[in-house]
Amino acid sequence: MMARAHPRLALRPYLAADAPLLREIFRDSIADLTDEDYTPAQQEAWASVADDEVAFGKKLASQLTLVGTLEGSGVGFASLAGVDKIDMLYVHPAAAGQGVGQLLLDALEKLAGSRGTPKLVVDASDNARGFFEKRGYVAQQRNSISVGDEWLANTTLHKTLNSLQLAAKREAS
Repeated sequence: MMARAHPRLALRPYLAADAPLLREIFRDSIADLTDEDYTPAQQEAWASVADDEVAFGKKLASQLTLVGTLEGSGVGFASLAGVDKIDMLYVHPAAAGQGVGQLLLDALEKLAGSRGTPKLVVDASDNARGFFEKRGYVAQQRNSISVGDEWLANTTLHKTLNSLQLAAKREAS
């Protein structure tokens, strides 16, 4: 078998059996990728959202959730709550920087755009803000959210989708 220069990235829909793996990705991503922006107590409060694996799985199942795979193994996931809110986008630290997050975000944007959603909104953590800004998301406001006994800062960003398609529709009508 020949080695590939570019590992194969793919997407698939969320399955209930993915909950334990996605919970691990969620927790590992917070632990390893956010330590420059959040204290250990803040990280633990944030990660505790997934302490109840059943509830975490139900939340993922209730949203449009995609799993990003690298050579067939799940290494990231993203979810869309309602029609226009990116609720979660997490990539395992071992796969960070390999295009998984970009693939997941592109897919959510395409899906939302195909449904006629004019813009997507995301409350990005401080460490994820640059990822979204590089992809055309614009900061709207800073937020402080209470999780357990901790306060965590994030930024609401939005991106207008399909502006050309929407303009063409307006001109046609």
